[in-house]
Amino acid sequence: MTSNNYKKILVPLDGSVYSEKALKRACEFVKIFDSELILIYVVEKSIPVNLLDRKEYLGMLQKFGTKILNNSKVMLSKKGITAKIILKEGNIVSEIEKVAKKEKCDLIIVGNKGLGAVTRFLLGSVSNKLSQSSPCSVMIVK
Repeated sequence: MTSNNYKKILVPLDGSVYSEKALKRACEFVKIFDSELILIYVVEKSIPVNLLDRKEYLGMLQKFGTKILNNSKVMLSKKGITAKIILKEGNIVSEIEKVAKKEKCDLIIVGNKGLGAVTRFLLGSVSNKLSQSSPCSVMIVK
């Protein structure tokens, strides 16, 4: 392998311990391959919520996502790693794939599980869907 293999690495974050493990693995890759690191948090808009609460609910998710991204960026900077952060709204898998294509990512590193069983039931496994349809290689961290 040469350092050309993984120029850009995308790490989807959701606040779970699984996404933290994926980020730790990404840090190893960044140091080995001198890669550019991109962190993404996607606010899932398709989860059914009461229409009166929808705007407030999405606002809370955006704040949560921004906090996760900013905390991760600070943690990385302490390790001497810089990262681009992206906050999106929409279908989680679709938005991750769009960013991977737009940014010409070579690798997506994702945790094998997300925040909760209910979300997983409603949305299916993000890591599984990404492994099937991603425009680049996907590493699933257990």
